[in-house]
Amino acid sequence: MVEIQVMTIRDYEETYALWLASEGVGLSQADSRDEITAYLARNPGLSFVARDGARLVGAVLCGHDGRRGYLHHLAVARDFRKQGVARLLLQAVMKGLLKLKIEKCNIFLFANNHDGRAFWLHNGWKDRQDLDVLQFLLIH
Repeated sequence: MVEIQVMTIRDYEETYALWLASEGVGLSQADSRDEITAYLARNPGLSFVARDGARLVGAVLCGHDGRRGYLHHLAVARDFRKQGVARLLLQAVMKGLLKLKIEKCNIFLFANNHDGRAFWLHNGWKDRQDLDVLQFLLIH
């Protein structure tokens, strides 16, 4: 039986390996152990892992800016997909955000992540056609 737990830095190696094995997840220096340690400290109790016994089978990062929540890197092990694991992770995230009185949550998807887009739309998320994402790199 899958159990949802708050993510801690002790989950890092298993979580990173899951992200590496998951299509649609883009990793960068921002996903280093030090950066994730800082992220979890800034956003306590909002990121979660799913475990089947000792095995990590799902993970999601969540943070907020005080107004909106932001999800990153939702991933479920291939052999645990379509069993409700992602839904359980999302329920935990949403409960945590609502406790903080944050009423909206955003996610960024790669434009070619068609399976991911289908998942999010199937789970009630809305495609915002009125927004574009722009980014400025502070360090080149």
